[in-house]
Amino acid sequence: MRTVCPSHHVRFLSFANFEEIHIELSKRQQLSPEFQAINPFKKVPAIVDGRFNLFESHAILIYIASAFPGVADHWYPADVSRKAKIHAVLDWHHLNLRRGAAGFVLNTVLAPLLGLPLNKEAAAEAEKVLTSSLSTIENIWLKGDGQYLLGGFRPSIADLSLVCEIMQLQLLDEKEHDRILGPHKKVQTWIASTRNATKPHFDEVHNVLYKLKLRLSLKQSSQADGERKSGIKGPIISKM
Repeated sequence: MRTVCPSHHVRFLSFANFEEIHIELSKRQQLSPEFQAINPFKKVPAIVDGRFNLFESHAILIYIASAFPGVADHWYPADVSRKAKIHAVLDWHHLNLRRGAAGFVLNTVLAPLLGLPLNKEAAAEAEKVLTSSLSTIENIWLKGDGQYLLGGFRPSIADLSLVCEIMQLQLLDEKEHDRILGPHKKVQTWIASTRNATKPHFDEVHNVLYKLKLRLSLKQSSQADGERKSGIKGPIISKM
């Protein structure tokens, strides 16, 4: 597993020439001295622009949208009030949607891939936060005339950040995914709108996620086949 959600939305705005370096989390590459020199917190994503190092995904999004020509104004508007509202969404995201989505997926799907045990209690607690966060997006952040967050008619970096967070729910099996996301029709429409607005980059960025989903599905099918076979008893041979 080479990438995680915060890295995904940063790549959307990487219009400038850049070299992408993959950090293999399963191999603990983020703990290397080389990476620690860039980000002392040993987490992804991080960028190096000349002599300038920067970490924290929202800070990186803001920097790229502000520092590089060619990034359309709607991603991070010059208007101060609009910009402040985007910051409000991003600040809310950290302690709500991210905590719920990441905690739920980790403790229901990803933990074994990282050498960690699944934690049902942590998953249940994360699900409460996730469900509450999806309701908040539906009833508060998506209020307005537009189809994007804050009533916008075009997406901003807040849309990228939150949609990419929710996209990790794709790693759940279909039944579980529908149980969590199914009740939130407005959120589903917004995700589709953001995907359409960022084609073809949306699927390119999430390709790693899709591949991991396939890997998990194949593993689950293999385990199910093994359990069925182990449950089949051989014929009883009479001793008479």
